[in-house]
Amino acid sequence: MTTHIQENNNQLIASFSGRLDTAASVQTAEDVKPLLEAMDKEIVLDCNELEYISSSGLRIFLGIRKEAAKNGSRVIVRNINTDIRQVFMMTGFISLFEIQ
Repeated sequence: MTTHIQENNNQLIASFSGRLDTAASVQTAEDVKPLLEAMDKEIVLDCNELEYISSSGLRIFLGIRKEAAKNGSRVIVRNINTDIRQVFMMTGFISLFEIQ
């Protein structure tokens, strides 16, 4: 599992690649800390190369959303595959995030 963060205009884009399972969630939580510290920007979670997300991964996404909401920032989730979309639908995350 890898996480890459880049800034583009007024957006911070976090690109996820691999399986965001329980084992990977500890490192991923560390990797996304810059998103929590820069809440004046729009946050994009790009899941184009994300193969799987566990409940631990969903908690990371939810933590990002909560911090962003406190600061009036927006979180967009992009490029989720069919399996991850189903997880989002089953857990209600589909209504918590702007999905593109």
